[in-house]
Amino acid sequence: MSSSDANSLKIFAGRASLDLAARICDTLELPIGQARTEAFPDGELIVKLEEDVRGRDCYIVLSTCSPINDNLMELLIYIDCLKRASAKRVTVVTPYYGYARQDRKDEGRVPITAKLVANLITAARADRVLAIDLHAAQIQGFFDIPVDHLSATPVFFEYFQSSREQLGDLCLVSPDVGNVKVAEAFANLLGGDLAIINKRRISGSNVTTGNLIGTVKNKTVLMFDDMITTAGTVCEAARVVMDHGARDVIAAATHPVLVGMSIQRLAESPISRVVVTNTIPIGDRVAPIQSKLVELCVGRLLAQAIHRIHHNMSISALFQKTAGAKR
Repeated sequence: MSSSDANSLKIFAGRASLDLAARICDTLELPIGQARTEAFPDGELIVKLEEDVRGRDCYIVLSTCSPINDNLMELLIYIDCLKRASAKRVTVVTPYYGYARQDRKDEGRVPITAKLVANLITAARADRVLAIDLHAAQIQGFFDIPVDHLSATPVFFEYFQSSREQLGDLCLVSPDVGNVKVAEAFANLLGGDLAIINKRRISGSNVTTGNLIGTVKNKTVLMFDDMITTAGTVCEAARVVMDHGARDVIAAATHPVLVGMSIQRLAESPISRVVVTNTIPIGDRVAPIQSKLVELCVGRLLAQAIHRIHHNMSISALFQKTAGAKR
């Protein structure tokens, strides 16, 4: 990147995404923006910029993951801080968008919190949002500002394509009906069959798995979803396909939310490999499944998107070899 770009483009990081932001900056050959977030004894946050951003194109990299409310508030304060410091444009880079599952009223007297969060980001005066694998494509429409919705499929495709021969006879299994389009597109990209498991959610942490539609006998099963949260769905689906004669089961998901009993469930499941990205920092909590876990980096994908946005270029090229978003 030229020196003029380095002077006009600034990338800052929230506390939850420092490592990912560093990888983005390494790809772009830029220093990370100098700023710090501090917490007062009562829990209030303050963001302090330590360099000039007047007239600059600024990006805040921060996933609103756990602790979600702290990270969301930090993001909003960051936006306000940059706008008050006269940044020319502020783009929110939120690889993982918290509250995304509250995207509709599926029963009476409940909120649509994904829309509320979009309103908050817009009200804080962000100019643009860059996200990866939103839980539902409709969330883009919740914003009154431009949204670039990337898919992590190219990162997964590169990884699985490099070992395609070892995977053998492959079957892409959608662990629920809502993910069928993604599984079908991935099956076309990697060259494999498609199967579907019908799932019914009992509560936020419990699911029941029904029938398997398709054949998995003697095949390597790859299950792909946008996130693994409690791992109830994916682990139950893994047992179903193994009961139907699958040779091996691999689970892949963009966002490793991994809460509750997820680590224990994955450790005890027949899943041989869990492939995730670094949209959410995983830390030491995954030690029990370290031998199964593969973490891919979305830093280069985000760096390419930031480069194109900064130069007012189309980012359509980044949508090649993608499986789209969950519906």
